[in-house]
Amino acid sequence: MNVLRTGIVWALTGLLVLLGAPLASADESPRPTPAPWQEWIDRAIPAPALPAAPSPPNGELPPDLSALWRAVLSPATGDPIFDAWPTGLADRSPGELIEWRDVTATTAPLALVPIRRAILLKFRTTAATGIPAFGTATLVIPAAPWTAAGTRPVAVNALPINSLGQRCTPSYAMAHGVHAKFNAGDLFPPTTWWALGRGYAVLIPDHEGPWMSYAEPTVAGHIVLDSIRATRAFAPEEFADSRFAVGGYSGGAIASYAAAMLLDEYAPELAGVLVGASMGGLVTDYRAVARRFNGNVASGILLVVALAMAREHPELLRSMNHLARWVAISPIKDTCGDSNGPLGVTGLPIEIAANTADPIGTPAADAIFRQSDFTDRKTGVPLYIYHAAHDIWIPAEGSEQLHRRQCARGVPAVRTLVPGEHVIGLLAGFPGAIDWLDGRLRALPAPNECPPAPAEPR
Repeated sequence: MNVLRTGIVWALTGLLVLLGAPLASADESPRPTPAPWQEWIDRAIPAPALPAAPSPPNGELPPDLSALWRAVLSPATGDPIFDAWPTGLADRSPGELIEWRDVTATTAPLALVPIRRAILLKFRTTAATGIPAFGTATLVIPAAPWTAAGTRPVAVNALPINSLGQRCTPSYAMAHGVHAKFNAGDLFPPTTWWALGRGYAVLIPDHEGPWMSYAEPTVAGHIVLDSIRATRAFAPEEFADSRFAVGGYSGGAIASYAAAMLLDEYAPELAGVLVGASMGGLVTDYRAVARRFNGNVASGILLVVALAMAREHPELLRSMNHLARWVAISPIKDTCGDSNGPLGVTGLPIEIAANTADPIGTPAADAIFRQSDFTDRKTGVPLYIYHAAHDIWIPAEGSEQLHRRQCARGVPAVRTLVPGEHVIGLLAGFPGAIDWLDGRLRALPAPNECPPAPAEPR
């Protein structure tokens, strides 16, 4: 056991290996080629003994890996609205409301601004693999009446959840109050407070989904869009004709960006309903960020992303060595965003937990990176893109390329660099982002800082 405890520290960064796992079925998957020292790790450390289990609903696995998949999921919260999978999901439409709960009493102290009502929504959504799933979100309505023209607009606050544990989600906090796993990022910067103070309703989606699939863009985009559908269905007299605009930073930016990119494909009836998306500190190139994070103090983020991806794509578990399996079933699987970053201080390379010599460079890794790449799509809404000028982890070139490509496709877009590195960029970019969102919610024309199109040749 002492060897295992030491190995857990060594393996923190190594869980990114999951991104390089085979995507084929059990019968088709080629065996990875480990280095001799990787083979030694598996000889020295036995695999955890787990009871055999049937394949998960989102993939076909042998019994031992199916058991591992169940063991790496977040522990249940104890609240059925977050834990229980509804029956008959396949017979429901995406965004269809399943149940709701009034959480005004526990949300009011966190809202600061007086509120009329807070509602926890549970609705049908679609997993990244295409199977039916469920999502949750909280709708907060201010006490002040809406006196401007039209119906009350809704600001969609895609918070940077960045977590593996279900109790780390914002809706759990709003349903249960401040608790041991409360995320400070739920409150700051004060997007929710600002929007409520402006008279807007605020919709806060738990965009990592029921398996807490942090950084899985399809999951995040689907849940944002389905939370809008569920809100309109819950109170059509108040929100069926409302404008919605979504904003997020870092992990939240993934959700905002994905919702904008998937709008036309997944929720075309929301065209004109979702009227804008802001995003800051956005990762658009997962491959580049994986290379940049490998073997340095940012490896804690890679840990949670890798494990989260394996929950949504269970075939990825095939590339974990025995050491990584012990880590994945440890209390790490329940960590929140406030503690994930410090997990990577050992700075060891990802190969330490792999059963293949080059996990990032495999063809299977390419498949994951391609799936997470939305750069060939056209967004369905105007964009506000901001990035910290000195962000050493997420290259600013990604936001510049996003702006240029969307401009070329005719999307009204603004891009701005703000002072600082990644964390400071969150604060420095906040005023500009909320000012832009305010304009979209007030139905002002979206500003466009795209370069003029080249003149047609005569």
